[in-house]
Amino acid sequence: MKDPTAETVVLVGASDDPERYAHKALVSLLKHGHHVIPLHPKLTDIGGIPVLASLEEVTRPVDTVTLYAGPKISAGLLGDLVKLSPRRVIFNPGAENPLLAQELAKAGIASEEACTLVLLASGQFSNP
Repeated sequence: MKDPTAETVVLVGASDDPERYAHKALVSLLKHGHHVIPLHPKLTDIGGIPVLASLEEVTRPVDTVTLYAGPKISAGLLGDLVKLSPRRVIFNPGAENPLLAQELAKAGIASEEACTLVLLASGQFSNP
């Protein structure tokens, strides 16, 4: 039976480097049963998981977008995020972007500055 708290999560700034927090988040999200869609413009695969190059390539409904890309990159994502219409966007440490958060709020998309790894470890990631 599928876990009712499992979410579809887009991970922007995915990494194939096990030392990077984005990679640790990918592993932890999968361990917690979430469907993860990693995004990176130059990677095509992380451990057998297909990686998309952009938000425009996402074809399924998304619950959460977790950002591991800094403001220089995330500033250009507003239109695609609004079109994708996730329930929320998480700005991980180092990825904070107050202007993007304001614009997302105007579009009715919730956002928070939080660490995906901490949310998962503390049982606070999913909102049933």
